[in-house]
Amino acid sequence: MSSEGSGDGSGEGTLCFHCGQPVPAGQAWTLEIGGARRELCCVGCQSVARLIVDSGCEDFYLRRTAPSARVDPEQLLPPELALLEQPQPAPDQAHAADASAELVLSIDGLRCSACVWLIEKYLARLPGMQMAEMNVATSRLHLRRDPALCSTATILRGLRGLGYTAYPFDPLRQGEQARRASRRLFRQLFIAGLSMMQVMMYAVPVYMTHEGIDPDMMSLMRWASLFLTIPAVFYSALPFFTGAWAGLRARAPGMDLPVAIGIAAAFLASAIATWRGEGEIWFDSVSMFIFLLLGSRYLEAAARRKSASALERMQQAFPASALLAPGYPEQRETTLVVAAQLREGDVILARPGDTIAADACLLEGAGEFDLALLSGESRPQSFQIGQEAPGGAVNLSQPVFLRVVRATGESTLAALTRLAEQAGQGKPALAQWADVVASRFVVALLLLAGATFLAWQLIDPTRAWSTAIAVLVVSCPCALSLATPSALAAATDRLLRAGTLIVRGNVLETLQRADTIVFDKTGTLTQGRPQLTALWSDVDCQRSLAIAAAMERGSLHPLAKALVEEGARRQVDALEVEQLTSVTGAGMQGMIEGDLYRIGSRSFVAGLAGTALPPVLLQSAASGAGSVYLGSSDGWLARFDLADALRTDAVATVAAFRALGLRTILLSGDQPEVCAEVAAAAGISEVQAACTPQGKLDYVRNLQRDGAVVAIVGDGINDAAMLRAGDVSFAMGKGAALAQVSADAVIMSDRLQAVADCAAMAQRTMHIVRQNLVWAATYNFLAIPAAAFGLLDPWMSAVGMSLSSLLVVGNALRLSRRQVRSAAEAQPAAVRPALAGAA
Repeated sequence: MSSEGSGDGSGEGTLCFHCGQPVPAGQAWTLEIGGARRELCCVGCQSVARLIVDSGCEDFYLRRTAPSARVDPEQLLPPELALLEQPQPAPDQAHAADASAELVLSIDGLRCSACVWLIEKYLARLPGMQMAEMNVATSRLHLRRDPALCSTATILRGLRGLGYTAYPFDPLRQGEQARRASRRLFRQLFIAGLSMMQVMMYAVPVYMTHEGIDPDMMSLMRWASLFLTIPAVFYSALPFFTGAWAGLRARAPGMDLPVAIGIAAAFLASAIATWRGEGEIWFDSVSMFIFLLLGSRYLEAAARRKSASALERMQQAFPASALLAPGYPEQRETTLVVAAQLREGDVILARPGDTIAADACLLEGAGEFDLALLSGESRPQSFQIGQEAPGGAVNLSQPVFLRVVRATGESTLAALTRLAEQAGQGKPALAQWADVVASRFVVALLLLAGATFLAWQLIDPTRAWSTAIAVLVVSCPCALSLATPSALAAATDRLLRAGTLIVRGNVLETLQRADTIVFDKTGTLTQGRPQLTALWSDVDCQRSLAIAAAMERGSLHPLAKALVEEGARRQVDALEVEQLTSVTGAGMQGMIEGDLYRIGSRSFVAGLAGTALPPVLLQSAASGAGSVYLGSSDGWLARFDLADALRTDAVATVAAFRALGLRTILLSGDQPEVCAEVAAAAGISEVQAACTPQGKLDYVRNLQRDGAVVAIVGDGINDAAMLRAGDVSFAMGKGAALAQVSADAVIMSDRLQAVADCAAMAQRTMHIVRQNLVWAATYNFLAIPAAAFGLLDPWMSAVGMSLSSLLVVGNALRLSRRQVRSAAEAQPAAVRPALAGAA
């Protein structure tokens, strides 16, 4: 044995037996090699040395002439996977009883919905596994398990044993894996197609001739067909064989098993017949079956990628960097920094075409921003100085400076992405039923094929083999399993592009069954912020609004912000204010063009105006509205009524649900008279006002105890308990509030009408799902007996099976192409209240 790094000693100066480098003092790893305990410098060298010894290659250390290369432990376990094994922080006392941890992995090697079923069934058997749900559209695996009983390493080894590679979810890496898998599947499809065409060249003359073919020529054609079919069977059909073997190893036979048996049986029987020079051959059927089935899987994979495209765009939209302006405003120089390093208060520069890396407030330069990724709204939106632009918005105009108000990880886009990572979790009841039926279907099919073979051995032994193969091939459990997930994936993608993020998988099915819908008031039926509802003045309204906006420009009061926003909307003149002072609890006072003005409460302004209120300012305000007065040393000028105005699409949305036959209820903590007025304006007949959060929760539970299926629409935060209690819930999500959303779906577009759109899509989706299930069940009910009675040849079975899957996927994809429309679009939009005296 070579002398370097013998590792017999201990302490300082000991060399690693594997690589010859010094062993750190007090940190030696040991392993018995060659009958002696050897010291190693790291876990990497120890792992490789153990692999060499366990493989019976211990003589390697006798034959080598120099130390081996040092092994970096990171080469054994990728760093991103190693992170998953690090101990997590101890849970706080409130969650100490929840001994579970969630994990999201991307899976490489998915071939069809059978893979999803196999992975879920295998993982569900692992000790400590509480939940394992695979999203077929995004290839993401959501796990919840007890880390003490079910480690990440155990999960990864198990998935590797099934033939799947798992890695932490990373949008860029997942995209590359998807493209690589698509190219591999296309190569297999191309080889199968080429093989099928060549084999058909020899099969067609046999089918067309009526006079027979010379025996020598027939033998040559048989052998040529055999050799041309080999690439299709041993390369193109690999996904079926590996899937079948993985299912057998996991003791969970999947849908690849009957396919693999059918291909192998037909090929072996044909090969034996070719060797013997007699008997029927099915090389043309084998190659055709492989090509058609691969073709349907290729199209299915393309449909999955299309269904996940909107989610992928959102996940990949994070800008990697940002331009930080540390010296602003004195210095305009910028530094390129990693976007994740941005903190609240940092000033950044967004050039035209740049994506804003974090939620930020405009400091300099008004402009237009594209919010299509966040809200589904294709039209650019204008932002003025002082307004907050969400992270993920794209600057379309001039360069602008912005101050970060929330870090990148807490931005609107980050919150939406975290919700998107939950998308697809949970399966509706129809999908669970289809999975159960499909799993039992495989076992029943294998038994039926065996019984068919035995029966035809008694009836006509020459047809026993071909009939049994036809039974295996004609069945289509794939269509049954694809019926629900393909439709849900297409509908979810279409809704996301329209601005509605479906977080949990049961939304569409439950919404379609809902018979009661409960609306919150503030922030749901109403805008959630004060807006100018009336301007009373017997002088120039535009001039009055310009003065009010100028005096309130620096105030943070909600009523002041409403006046500034209304001034910007109506493009009033920008006036300069001098000697501006604030009187706590009263209002603002300042000089404009040499005249002294006051804005605020009636008593505060009366101290300057001096005279009695003019009749026009004595008009009664609407219920729930607050009034702000404006006056000068010359007298009273205007009264501004501000209230939380009804959303412009509230009336149409409520009407749409009433048209669907749903019971509509307003549930709010506000005063009864305010709630009654909002409900009457929106068209809601039932009102429950002055409710505490616990009162809201109790009311919803009482509805459910009476048998109602309740859909709830709230603002996502104040209604968290109520949203969790609902059968299906929607949150009007904006900004950082998204991080706290407890709803099943999030309306990113901030359009209430999107809830009605979702209800319309739910109706269409479940209609498509039922169509798919009926078709899959009817096809199998008719095709399998026909094959068993010998009415179908293997090649006819192959065509029928492939077309069945393609029909289901194609029918589902109609949902992604249809425009999201609801009954609300047929209703007139609510009219904004007119401003008295407005031009």
